[in-house]
Amino acid sequence: MLSSLTKPVSFIKSLVNKGHDRSINAKKNILASFIIKGGSIAISLVSVPLTIHWVHPDQYGIWLTLSSLVSWFSFFDIGFGNGLRNKFAEAKAKGEHELARIYVSTTYAILSIISGFILILFICVNPFLDWAIILNAPRTMSAELGLLALIVFGFFSIDFVLQLIATILNADQQPAKASLFSFLGGLLSLIIIFILTQTTKGNLIYLGLSFVGTQLVVLLVATIWLFSGKYKPYAPSLKFVHFKYARGLMTLGLKFFIIQIAFIVVYETTIIIIAQLDQSQVTPYNIAFKYFSVIPMIFGIIMVPFWSAYTEAYVKKEMDWIRSTMKKLITIWGFFTIMGIVMLLVSDKVYELWVGPEIKVPFTLSLAIVTYIIVNAWCTIYSVFLNGVGKLKLQFYSGIIGALINIPLAIYMGKKFGVTGVVLSSLVLALGNALWSPVQYKKIMNNTATGIWNQ
Repeated sequence: MLSSLTKPVSFIKSLVNKGHDRSINAKKNILASFIIKGGSIAISLVSVPLTIHWVHPDQYGIWLTLSSLVSWFSFFDIGFGNGLRNKFAEAKAKGEHELARIYVSTTYAILSIISGFILILFICVNPFLDWAIILNAPRTMSAELGLLALIVFGFFSIDFVLQLIATILNADQQPAKASLFSFLGGLLSLIIIFILTQTTKGNLIYLGLSFVGTQLVVLLVATIWLFSGKYKPYAPSLKFVHFKYARGLMTLGLKFFIIQIAFIVVYETTIIIIAQLDQSQVTPYNIAFKYFSVIPMIFGIIMVPFWSAYTEAYVKKEMDWIRSTMKKLITIWGFFTIMGIVMLLVSDKVYELWVGPEIKVPFTLSLAIVTYIIVNAWCTIYSVFLNGVGKLKLQFYSGIIGALINIPLAIYMGKKFGVTGVVLSSLVLALGNALWSPVQYKKIMNNTATGIWNQ
């Protein structure tokens, strides 16, 4: 029995430890990320029913809505996190450790100012907000929800700054360690909720504290531990805060921010347009999208370590490693394409087993969604490279144009072809990105990129 387990373990070890040091590090992080992600999913599966049985389902719904609203606060970093990710990786690759510390210190200072300003503004405005109306809750809960909103927003504003330690780990090609924070926060939260279920009655304030408080504790401990140890040379310090470097961080970060917002607009408007055209089709769309989203979820875990790896390789002019890595990722994409086709062929059976025969998902809708997801995965291969080397202008313009075109195009195609037409609108935009992104990659690698292709 032991020998039968030893063989596959030995094979995995030999596979992981083969190749360039950067590739080995990426493979180790991918493997660890899969394990951590699996643990996070398991915690979520256990905590949801436990929480619902502790508090009333309606109260749990209120909590989900409030936490979702507050999470939008994360966009106020205006891309500084992603700007730091690239600038830190570039400076570290060049051995410019003092510059890396300046970028870290300046980003912490800027986000602390933004966070502090918005928190003070919220504290002033919160007494005048009726959260019972905002969250469609009983009027008797107004005072409780006001306090809960203040607690959640206050803790989240501190997390807003502390989460930069995860950005630094990602920049240093350690994404598995960065994802560990969410896992540990979820695990600690689960333990606390379990204790609360045994000792108290359902309470929204306790529920909020158990979620936001645990995440803050994990990030605070990680920040102190890492900046006292491995990352001590880069620890934020007022002495190294130089706001003149903020322009470089913001110029790069703002492009990331706009690209991210454009993607969200396309995704969110798809659901809204489907609901406006035919509310009954929202559920079939959501079921099909969740089913096929297994592909981008797994593919995304694989792609995460390569962003900052590309930054380092590009700075060091190690183009052969980049070309070799891209070929391997395209091969992996091919396997996911086959996986998508197989999932499509068995989709009707899976839907029936999963949600029952009552809900029918049209085959054309499944085909459109899986095609969009596969094309989008192809684009991700190149966008991660372009993100890593900081060549964002084409993505920037493409994102803005896509966000503006998507709504009228989705409405037109939705009226013509139904819910499948709305998805086809997103697919058309993705196909455009799939055509130009490989061209830009080749131009950059062949050193023939000029103008917008090199910006």
